Amino acid sequence: MLRPDDPLAPPTPGFDAPWQAQALALADAMVAAGHFTAADWATTLGAALANAKDQGAPDTLNTYYEAVLGALETLADTQPGLSASARRTRRQAWEAAYRRTPHGQPVKL
Repeated sequence: MLRPDDPLAPPTPGFDAPWQAQALALADAMVAAGHFTAADWATTLGAALANAKDQGAPDTLNTYYEAVLGALETLADTQPGLSASARRTRRQAWEAAYRRTPHGQPVKL
């Protein structure tokens, strides 16, 4: 459940799966590396959460982490050096690799 005292904080309990922690760690690393500011992250995540609420999404961990991914993708689109087209191509390659990888094995491009 989201925390009303800090709506941008991760919900409690924190994670259902490792990828959720990795997504937040990626956002933190991107802020630390100066790719975007903490304020940009908070604004973009807040907008993604508001959009989910406006669309009638339930107040769940899944909704929160989908918003995290959406915010990361939105901010990634603003970064120099990786066009939206290149990001789509890379995502398609990862999705194809994921589909052909046996369960429990690491995904390799």
